[in-house]
Amino acid sequence: MVSHSLWIVGTSRSGKTARLVEQFCNWVQPENKYIESFYTKNLRLEKAGQTSKFLYLQPTEPGVLVLAANDDNRRELGDKIITNTLGKYPVRAKTPLGFFQDEVILFWPLLIESLELKAQFPVRLRPETEQELATKLWRFQLDEEILRLAGVNESRFVRRILDLLQLAAYSGTPCEDIAQILARGLQENNLNLEPEFLASLLLDWRNWCLERGLLTYGIITELYSQHLLSDRHYQQHLTKRYQAILADDVDDYPGVARQLFELLLDQGAVGAFSYNPDGAVRLGLGADPNYMEGLAERCRVEILPGPPPESLADKLVMPMVELVTEPMLLPNLPEAVHSIQTTSRAQLLRQTAEVIANAINSGEVEAEEVAIIAPGLDAIARYTLVEILVKQNIQVQSLNDQRPLISSPVIRALLTMLALVYPGLGRLVDRDAVAEMLVVLSGRQGESMRGEEGGSNSSLHQQRIDPVRAGLIADYCFVPHPDSPNLLAVTTFERWDRIGYAATTAYNEILDWLDKQRSQQELRLIPSPISFLDRGIQHFLWNGSNLPYEQLAALRELLETAQHYWEIDTRIRQANSKLSSSSPPSALNTTITEFIQLLRRGTITANPYPVRPIGAAKKAVTLATIFQYRSSRRSHRWHFWLDAGSPLWAKGGAATLFGAPFFLQDRLGEPWTAEDEKLAEEERLRKILADLLSRVSDRIYLCHSDLAVSGQEQLGPLLPLVNACVSVISEATTANQTEQITSDRQNLYNSK
Repeated sequence: MVSHSLWIVGTSRSGKTARLVEQFCNWVQPENKYIESFYTKNLRLEKAGQTSKFLYLQPTEPGVLVLAANDDNRRELGDKIITNTLGKYPVRAKTPLGFFQDEVILFWPLLIESLELKAQFPVRLRPETEQELATKLWRFQLDEEILRLAGVNESRFVRRILDLLQLAAYSGTPCEDIAQILARGLQENNLNLEPEFLASLLLDWRNWCLERGLLTYGIITELYSQHLLSDRHYQQHLTKRYQAILADDVDDYPGVARQLFELLLDQGAVGAFSYNPDGAVRLGLGADPNYMEGLAERCRVEILPGPPPESLADKLVMPMVELVTEPMLLPNLPEAVHSIQTTSRAQLLRQTAEVIANAINSGEVEAEEVAIIAPGLDAIARYTLVEILVKQNIQVQSLNDQRPLISSPVIRALLTMLALVYPGLGRLVDRDAVAEMLVVLSGRQGESMRGEEGGSNSSLHQQRIDPVRAGLIADYCFVPHPDSPNLLAVTTFERWDRIGYAATTAYNEILDWLDKQRSQQELRLIPSPISFLDRGIQHFLWNGSNLPYEQLAALRELLETAQHYWEIDTRIRQANSKLSSSSPPSALNTTITEFIQLLRRGTITANPYPVRPIGAAKKAVTLATIFQYRSSRRSHRWHFWLDAGSPLWAKGGAATLFGAPFFLQDRLGEPWTAEDEKLAEEERLRKILADLLSRVSDRIYLCHSDLAVSGQEQLGPLLPLVNACVSVISEATTANQTEQITSDRQNLYNSK
């Protein structure tokens, strides 16, 4: 029997997504017999005399389940479908986890009935809140001896355990079977903890969350795969809603997605799936590409030609892979591959930025045609590159730049305000924090605090209180106190006339506002700390000004995080949990303290929804890690592969979750040996090279420094490539360096 489903195989930039959109357009044609939209269903029922007046209220939306690997690709796929169908078929594309979450919340009453849960609306936990609550729940069981046996600190150990629940759920494995899989998989590893102990912690955590209606990604996925997907009532609703599946880049999907696809296919739905053999970006983070590839047996396979001819993949994939796997071979790479080689990493960063700036300023390449890709980007590298390029009037865009919220002076200032108004928080504020708060909050009304990405968050010349005066005020007017820290009048400072009129006026405005808020808090006229933060933002920061996107994103994320944190705290206190047994006033102080400490640990980043600015993309150099760049599916004319000698290139630029290989379906529970790790790194590196080469069309620069930041010599897997390509260091530069070395030797000889 000929299958009507389609399995599209192609490398990066081979047109897989365009082929999926074309297939969608074919499906929604009126003469198509497989897909029935609500519109055509209305017409059919109208002819049969069975039309309901409520049926016309439903959107003209085809019954197609549209999925993409990540949130950015989801939006782009939805936009392409709407554009190609001229807006006739508005679709809502989802990620697999986003779809699972929507279904669990939609059919929560069904889960309440089947699992006998308390009837309450579910609340999703963010990862940072999940880790904090799990740490509190397990604190009495994770003593010093357990942590010593684990060999990691408490925070990392808790994260590892929670990741096991998530990996098990992604693979479709019940939580009760985790101990058995770990017992088989860890038998050759030097883990001194019993798998039964780890599994018992996860069972306690899962049950504790379900009792309170709290959902994590792992719990959501387990509820969907183990309970919803096997429920016959849910299956009936699912098959009625969707007659087709459109899934892009299924090589990045968790294995449990195949269970969903097979259920729909068994019920007569048709599917179109795209698969990239050089993809698997999320392998080690929950994806199971080999298991998902098994769906091809149920589909008609269509193999697309390779990447576009302008890419460097056809010319360079084979020679580069051979050089990496056979380092004894030393053929020369084509002229499209250059190298930038220095001794120290500081020199490498400076020289790389200068090469980019010279090429852009000379018109050889545009800023938006350049990408800097690294296995990992530390703060020093990011700051150095951005600072040098911005000074040359070249903008830099960091992909998914998730810097901690606490790194923003505006966020730190708002948290200091919180500690000055609410009682019992005096130990969280000091003179330096007060001085910074005064500088940030003294901006001129109506003026925006603009700044380049990677530079200062605000221009100090717009502040009425400069850092020097702020320090003087904090030294003489701030009164520390564990319960009620206070700011005194500026006249307390004997030489307050040195502060100046503008700074004195700004300080008095801040002081009056804080006194007003403090009195309202004592009268309980401030509904919550969230309202207080919003008041502070409106009064000092917004006030009609046009904030830059980076600052606006940080403020939005702060409010979203605070709202989520207090929602979870309220839910837990309502459940009368042992985690919140204190009286209401002290409970509020404790919650604010824990919230501020959570932000100061740097676990929360500015990444609100939507995560991309509205409007045309700015002309900027792209800065990203390997994982971020591959996930974004972008392409550029020029690539700069930073830290080409780093051993992290074999890791793919992303850390593999602990225990991830144990939950792959083709080797479920099998031990992971050193030989397996070596083979996996070689295969991952081959895919990285093939994928990146498909995304560059003109030139590649391999940027290598002999020494890493730590001072260690870099001997990564790409080092043979560096040695086999053309260096961009000019002959004049080399001659100057040789002349300098000769001169130094002559001086040393003369001194002797």
